[in-house]
Amino acid sequence: MDLYTDDYFMREALKEARKALELGEVPVGAVVVCQNKIIARAHNQTEQLTDSTAHAEMLAVTAASNYLGSKYLNECTLYVTLEPCVMCAGALHWVQLQQLVFGASDVQRGYSLVSSPLLHPRTVVKRGVGEQESKVMLQEFFKRLRA
Repeated sequence: MDLYTDDYFMREALKEARKALELGEVPVGAVVVCQNKIIARAHNQTEQLTDSTAHAEMLAVTAASNYLGSKYLNECTLYVTLEPCVMCAGALHWVQLQQLVFGASDVQRGYSLVSSPLLHPRTVVKRGVGEQESKVMLQEFFKRLRA
C-alpha cells in the first residue's frame, strides 16, 4: 500500500485549511510536494497579514521556491483545498508547476472560469480530491460569516 497518495497529501492541505478557519480566514490550505516529501505548507493569511495576495497557494509557492532555491517548481505538485483564483493560477504558470491537485471548484472566482488557459501547458490538473470536506468547511465558514 502506498502511503503517499493524493488523498494523503490533500488531508495535509485540509489541516492547513483548518488552521485558516481557526484564525477567521477563508479556510483554504495548501501543501507543495516534491518527490513524495512536503516541502511547503500554507493557509490563507489575507486578514492576518493585511495582504490581499496572501492566498495559501501564493505563500506555499514562495516557501517551496525558497526551500528548493529555484524559481521553478516543475517537479512539484501543489495540493490545495480550493480551485486557485486567476492570480494564483498566473503564479502557478510562472513557476511551471508540474501538477495541480485541488479539492472544491470555485464557481465564482476559480481560474477555470477564464476561457484562455492560465496554467503552464505542461501542468497536469486533477480535480475533486477531498472535494466534499473542502466544500463543507467553506460553506460553514461563509454561513457563520453571514450570521
